[in-house]
Amino acid sequence: MRAIRRFTVRTSLPPQLAPLAELVRNLRWSWHPETLDLFADVDREAWERVGHDPVALLGAVETDRLLELAADRRFLRRLADAADDLREYLTAPRWYQSLEDAPRAIAYFSPEYGIAAALPQYSGGLGILAGDHLKAASDLGVPIIGVGLLYRHGYFTQSLSPDGWQLEHYPSLDPGGLPLTLLREADGTPATVCVTLDGAQPLRARIWVAQVGRVPLLLLDSGIAENDPMARDVTDRLYGGGSDHRLRQELLLGVGGVRAVRAYCRITGHPEPEVFHTNEGHAGFLGLERIRELTEARLSFAEALEAVRAGTVFTTHTPVPAGIDRFPADMIARQFSGSAWPTVDVANVLELGAEPGPGGDPSVFNMAVMGMRLAQRVNGVSRLHGEVSRAMFRGLWPGFDLDELPIGSITNGVHAPTWMARELLELIGGDHLTGVGDERGWERVDRLSDADLWAVRCRLRTRLVAETRKRLKRAWLRRGAAEAELGWVDQVLDPEVLTIGFARRVPAYKRLTLMLRDPERLTALLLHPDRPVQIVIAGKAHPADEGGKRLIQQIVRFADQERVRHRIVFLPDYDMALAQVLVAGADVWMNNPLRPLEACGTSGMKAALNGGLNLSIRDGWWDEWFDGANGWAIPSAEGVADPDRRDELEAAALYDLLEREVTPRFYDRTADGLPRRWLEMVRHTLRSLGPKVLAGRMLKEYVLDLYTPAAKAAREFAADDHRNAKRFAAWKVRVSRAWPGVRVEHVEGSGAGDTPELGTRLKITATVALGELSPEDVEVQAVYGRVGAHDELIRPDHVTLTMETIHDDGRARYAGVIPLDRTGAFGYTVRVVPSHPLLAAPAELGLIAVPEEPAGMTNGTLR
Repeated sequence: MRAIRRFTVRTSLPPQLAPLAELVRNLRWSWHPETLDLFADVDREAWERVGHDPVALLGAVETDRLLELAADRRFLRRLADAADDLREYLTAPRWYQSLEDAPRAIAYFSPEYGIAAALPQYSGGLGILAGDHLKAASDLGVPIIGVGLLYRHGYFTQSLSPDGWQLEHYPSLDPGGLPLTLLREADGTPATVCVTLDGAQPLRARIWVAQVGRVPLLLLDSGIAENDPMARDVTDRLYGGGSDHRLRQELLLGVGGVRAVRAYCRITGHPEPEVFHTNEGHAGFLGLERIRELTEARLSFAEALEAVRAGTVFTTHTPVPAGIDRFPADMIARQFSGSAWPTVDVANVLELGAEPGPGGDPSVFNMAVMGMRLAQRVNGVSRLHGEVSRAMFRGLWPGFDLDELPIGSITNGVHAPTWMARELLELIGGDHLTGVGDERGWERVDRLSDADLWAVRCRLRTRLVAETRKRLKRAWLRRGAAEAELGWVDQVLDPEVLTIGFARRVPAYKRLTLMLRDPERLTALLLHPDRPVQIVIAGKAHPADEGGKRLIQQIVRFADQERVRHRIVFLPDYDMALAQVLVAGADVWMNNPLRPLEACGTSGMKAALNGGLNLSIRDGWWDEWFDGANGWAIPSAEGVADPDRRDELEAAALYDLLEREVTPRFYDRTADGLPRRWLEMVRHTLRSLGPKVLAGRMLKEYVLDLYTPAAKAAREFAADDHRNAKRFAAWKVRVSRAWPGVRVEHVEGSGAGDTPELGTRLKITATVALGELSPEDVEVQAVYGRVGAHDELIRPDHVTLTMETIHDDGRARYAGVIPLDRTGAFGYTVRVVPSHPLLAAPAELGLIAVPEEPAGMTNGTLR
């Protein structure tokens, strides 16, 4: 018979071992090797049996062993030292505490978090990035409160059918068996939040706290008795169900998440956040909840919107429109039309999510669009992704050049203590690995001998081989194979062979099967008599993605062939534990997405931190940090319209690089057996990429470039009973209504002569009709620079023109000078944009006035 309910009974520790529970409850152990060593020494056999899960360990160790440890003075000294070290880590001032005017606290919302394999609340890169964000915040002392959902079945565990088809399993998770603590009120009752669904139905959730070093992560759990079955299932699975289910999850995350933050701060005394960071559009409703709070405090919707926008940061991770959550507009209308939102007009809500421009669908509500309208600061996750995002969302700011759109970029980073192998941490470790210390710490790499560096790389590769064999055998047993027919698994992979890693989610654009484009050529690479390669592959397709499952099946069927199965392996159930071994053990990390559809792609960063060399299409982070000596760039055939032809060209380029550059360099050995030219690239990769790919570097940029300015703006808008929010909202309304009356009526240029020469200064005059606006409401600019074939200005510069006269009818004359500072085709125009001290960017309102005809255009060739 099956149990109808399961729960975890935790061990009662002897008093002497009480600090052990303190260590287990704080997830700092997931990136602190000394604490993991201590756990392992509690009971090594049990530690291996529970898969290095400290919570499970305490439930597996026998009472006699605990009593033995309680009498072991040496163990107790180690335990006391570990507990003291954790307390010092949690309380000592760090980098953030040296800053002035930084936010008192930041709330960080994400639908998933990859903290450790023992807390399976992630599906892929977005969650791992969020987990690394929190860990880096802990290391730097940044006062972040994380907010997410607690999924009772996680994402899914993956296995394969006998014919290689992905199978999904959803094991039940007991919060009592996870490193979590239930948030409780002063009287001991569980703290709860309530969100109203469809205008009437209550959805309640408890708040579990995962302590990630110094950072509390609040996870909302709707699986409680007070809810009806539908409401209980809201937090059943990550990215499961249809639109209704997804909307309920996102309402709980955004609206319920803000209420959970308020409860946590009230109960614990934690400072209230001044900045709210929305990690992708899933949590966008947090802005509406904050608007509701302010409208109930007697602000209008427009005034509350400005106050909320000032303190909100929105990060987009999506390079394609298909990746954005879009809900039917009538579904959103039903949600916000009820009595639960009496001070928020549903028409205002729908306007926030309305897709702009002629290409927008009026019947849908776009979560990313809402996220951008609710945030004064928006960023992509690599420089190239910032460019792609500006092109994707240009309809929000019509008339402005792409480079001017208020979407910046902060390139992602990864948490080195989590992802670097311990052997490398011990050789080159220090504060510089967290982003706290001096970058010059990376110079330690130069002090390592080639022999020592190679020995570490060989040890990591050997560990990957051993883990691959163990997991592969387990996978084949689950596929129905008998133990007796799996002897060949012990010969899979060779610790001496060049090893390529390829692991990620399996949407079509990541092209899992590009390596199979020419199966015979791939086979020749795998079985080369002198320079063989071996490939370890892992990845999950979304349960609803039949195309992704077919790609997995294709790769599995190829890898199942007897002649190559010792050289190419697909490992099911990709998780953080496998990822840590794989990114450390792979000599080469391969990535071949369709450029520019990879927003960042942080797995290659993790490999680089372990001395792995990237072999990748120049997409995401690799586009900006590839320098020709830290790996290889696969040429992209972006201009080829036929997708099959493009795949064919890029696959051929991949094979060429492997055959002509990668394998020869790996197998080129000096007399002492060392691949010195390969190790030169490894050393350069660690030294040049190490400081760049750190999550600590990333988080410092968020703090300095986004969080601190957002906190300053939020304070300005909130001061004196939101005086500035009220004034700014009124100004926006007035300017928007009057803008149709703003026109550039005439533009003239003089002083350059008939044949303009480099260095000449061109005087610009313009007549501008301001309509009902005053000169203080606008800025008139001359825009100039190189022009293209269709007279478009290419990366132009701007100069502000000065008003000389203004007439009673609102017409004003402006003048200024522009330098003819470059040769070739040159052009200029004049434009008018709104101007206000509280504007974060000139394009913020999406309003611009330019000449109807290019009057006065100088489009000649400078000498």
